[in-house]
Amino acid sequence: MNKTLLAEFTVREGAQEEVARLTLEYARKVRQEEGNLAFDVYTKATNPRAYWIFEVYRDEDAFQAHLKAPYGGPFNTALTPLIEEDASVLTFLAPVAGVTLT
Repeated sequence: MNKTLLAEFTVREGAQEEVARLTLEYARKVRQEEGNLAFDVYTKATNPRAYWIFEVYRDEDAFQAHLKAPYGGPFNTALTPLIEEDASVLTFLAPVAGVTLT
């Protein structure tokens, strides 16, 4: 079963360009991971400092491999002082039983 999550954070005023650069650079690396199925970076239409990153991994093993990637720690270290929260807020998602999208 896929491992799906939403990572959310709010960029501090004045750090928007740096966060955009860091996040897009990180996204390019994550998308190359063997088990990554999606890593889509969004901002809220009414608040461009509110970031939502939709992530999908093939399975739990692929997600664990993602967590161990050598570029994850440096990304989070660089991101933390640029956001309002202590860290990205992670919400793990599950499909609604019996609902199939075509």
